[in-house]
Amino acid sequence: MLRHIAAALVSLCLISPPAAALDSSAGPLTLTRIADGFDAPWAVGFLPDGGLLVTERDGRLWHLQDGTRHEVTGLGPIAAVGQGGLLDVLVSRDFSRSRTVFFTLSSPQGSDAGTAVARAQLSPDARRLTDWTIIWQMEPGSSGGRHFGSRLVEAPDGHLFVTTGDRGDRPSAQDLSNENGSVLRITRDGAPAPGNPFLDRSGAQPEIWSYGHRNPQGAALDLSGDLWVVEHGARGGDEVNKVRRGANYGWPVISYGRHYSGFKIGEGTSKPGMEQPAFYWDPSMAPSGMIIYSGALWPEWRGHVFVGSLKFDYISRLTGDPLQEVERLESPDTLRVRDIREGPDGAIWFLSVGQGALYRMTPG
Repeated sequence: MLRHIAAALVSLCLISPPAAALDSSAGPLTLTRIADGFDAPWAVGFLPDGGLLVTERDGRLWHLQDGTRHEVTGLGPIAAVGQGGLLDVLVSRDFSRSRTVFFTLSSPQGSDAGTAVARAQLSPDARRLTDWTIIWQMEPGSSGGRHFGSRLVEAPDGHLFVTTGDRGDRPSAQDLSNENGSVLRITRDGAPAPGNPFLDRSGAQPEIWSYGHRNPQGAALDLSGDLWVVEHGARGGDEVNKVRRGANYGWPVISYGRHYSGFKIGEGTSKPGMEQPAFYWDPSMAPSGMIIYSGALWPEWRGHVFVGSLKFDYISRLTGDPLQEVERLESPDTLRVRDIREGPDGAIWFLSVGQGALYRMTPG
């Protein structure tokens, strides 16, 4: 009963207050608060009919449309512990036909938890999920509530890219016998996708596409269809990486950061056979969420990378070769940006954990 009352109260927070202004290199921007009252929002997905899905880390899924909001039922078991819980959401490209939605979550595995991918169908009234199925999960699970990674991207060929963190077990990111600290490539049924680099290597997990990652919480395709990720470093060394098939991104052997204790990480900043980041931040800005922009509403930003900052409360814009941070979009509304997405019309949407709100950014 109390849960239903709470849901009803939250639904009252779907509001359209006066829009806020934000200056940028492309001119004034308008920030419209679409909805607030969220508790640790993690991801937003767009439905073809104009509706939205928003996940909350503690295990709630919301549907927003036409000024109303309701909670979606039918989620499976979720281990909401530490940084884990209900995390990313991906509306499949063929949703209009299949009604298929994918999620990442921390899945309970006895006393442990591991990153998992679930598939479900959204009912026509968008009020419930059916056929909730875990199609892939990290095995074995591990203890602790850190570094689940957990972004989902649908590749141009229909396969799914999934990011996983090292779960706080640093050496495991270099161990191909487990999936910690990796980018995975799987089918819609959770099987290793054909063409994966470690598919036929004895002892390696066949779903691994790249490895040596620490905790990638942002992932996006560029305008050529190539995958990029952004990942947390330790004390410094947050990285933007262009992901190559079979590549090793070095964690924890190389890094541009230091341990939180101040001690050196690994062997330095480079080593043969390990990739260099396209860009890194020092000090860390705690990146989460990532888009590579189409240019639909801001042609001058075509191909630019946008990343949310959880630590310093801004949206980073990066461009160039080599990649550089060229602008920080910040206002009271960009408090702990967790997710950032390009909407169907080219508007830039983001979730602020600090404000508990969803925003839409358009030219002013």
